[in-house]
Amino acid sequence: MLPTMRVIVFASQKGGSGKTTLSGHLAVQAERSGAGPVALIDTDPQGSLAKWWNVREANEPAFIQSVFSNLFHDLDHARNEGFRLVIIDTPPAITRAISEVVSFADLVVLPTRPSPHDMRAVGPTVDIVEARKKQMVFVVNAATARARITSEAAVALSQHGTVAPTIINHRVDFAASMIDGRTVMESNPKGKSAQEIEELWTYLEDRLFRTEAVNAGWTGDRDALDVAPQMNALGRKAQAFGKRVLQ
Repeated sequence: MLPTMRVIVFASQKGGSGKTTLSGHLAVQAERSGAGPVALIDTDPQGSLAKWWNVREANEPAFIQSVFSNLFHDLDHARNEGFRLVIIDTPPAITRAISEVVSFADLVVLPTRPSPHDMRAVGPTVDIVEARKKQMVFVVNAATARARITSEAAVALSQHGTVAPTIINHRVDFAASMIDGRTVMESNPKGKSAQEIEELWTYLEDRLFRTEAVNAGWTGDRDALDVAPQMNALGRKAQAFGKRVLQ
């Protein structure tokens, strides 16, 4: 049987790589594509993802208030409540705590801007992921369309691991949409940014499935899986964890 809940961790030593923006966007896209219920966890002390979620009008995705020391318990609780996906945002640092967060991941996503400084900073994060023997995917983020450095960055990253085929280009609608708790899929659903997020989620979900299927010895296809139930152990619809008030 395939896992009932997946965990995706966004990690990067470099600040400004786009972890928070992609965490929020992919959580919303996962819900929209039927992969929910989805919950978010923000382990960054700056709390940017939590602040975005607190001004969001939509109830999905849910938000789990957690800290490093309580992550095991909170993920276990989320699993019991029927959540099928948890996305964790992490601070821009390489610490033992980050390594512990990565240990819970089914997939680690490393957003990387196509710049020399960002490229040089990926090493320590890659070391942690490899030490934990986790699946890893680079996402070239905030790129300039048709710029030579974008393609060069993808090639360079491929020497260290898998690079997602979808490149997320730099556009102001990403930042603009997050001001009021939305995403580009909600503010401009027919735009190129929304299309890129949709394609990226499709790729990540497929990669998760293939990895899990191999580990579980699955021999069927995706359509044969029963992915409809979204109930907790008591047979009730999964509960949202509720908005928290930031101090």
